[in-house]
Amino acid sequence: MATSTLGPTARILRLLDLLQSRPTWSGTELAERLGVTTRSVRRDVERLRGLGYPVRAEHGAGGGYQLGMGRRLPPLLLDDEEAVAVAVCLRLAAGGTVEGLGEAAVRTLAKLDQVLPARLRSQVEAIHRSTVTLDSLTPSVDATVLLTVARAVRDTERISFSYSAPRGRSERRAEPYRMVATGRRWYLLAYDLEREDWRTFRLDRMTVVRSGGWRFRPREAPDAAEYVRRAITRSGYEHVARVRIAAPRSDVEQVVPASVGILTAAGRQHTILEAGGHDLRWIALHLGALPWDFEVLEPPELVDVVRELGARLARATP
Repeated sequence: MATSTLGPTARILRLLDLLQSRPTWSGTELAERLGVTTRSVRRDVERLRGLGYPVRAEHGAGGGYQLGMGRRLPPLLLDDEEAVAVAVCLRLAAGGTVEGLGEAAVRTLAKLDQVLPARLRSQVEAIHRSTVTLDSLTPSVDATVLLTVARAVRDTERISFSYSAPRGRSERRAEPYRMVATGRRWYLLAYDLEREDWRTFRLDRMTVVRSGGWRFRPREAPDAAEYVRRAITRSGYEHVARVRIAAPRSDVEQVVPASVGILTAAGRQHTILEAGGHDLRWIALHLGALPWDFEVLEPPELVDVVRELGARLARATP
């Protein structure tokens, strides 16, 4: 066992972080992570309890230390009103109203929600239900769905949910692996138990998400970000366009987000863009807005649409 280089305060904070990272830890596992004896772990657990953190100890097979729901909010230097304000702000940020904070907000909210007393949680729910945001471009994600999925990913628990897709609504059972945020939209990479394959799900299309406590052994999974990126730029679209852009990939990726299309370098001065869409006219319009020349590779129908759009724009100029 390695000797701990952490002081008592730093060690307690590290212990708290470990307890929040997964449902159950054995005393031996915690001792190894902290570089101390199991007796020191027991003492540090008692210190956390004295500070108000509800750490439970289960004996026997499958037991260990667990961080449970608390009767009072642990000393985060927040009073009740401040805790409610933080939770509400995190929910808004998780929903995409604060650019760039979505993923961090969900992780933080999952930790705060774990110890937030029921009386404060109901206040947060009431405020969140009575708040709307002006965002007509991106469907909102219910904060409860975000939290339920985030906890299931963390705890490796199966989930069931209703899913609305263009082909209709269906009931799904899955093993959640990772959540991926792209722009202001959230996706879940999960193993679909009915289809026995990996699938991506948009969280704004998921409702009645349930986690019944059924744990699963993680499978060998694809790279979540890459899988979702390819799925959302190719799958489910009537048309997939391929164009050659007269600019290096390093320049193009500054303008074209990863959620829009797949970029592949074609030499030093050109880039291949693959992007899907339901309407060729919209694809042509977005391509025309790029600051570089481009050549349509496929589909052939897109060539005619681009020509038509070019002619219309030319007629609009006196």
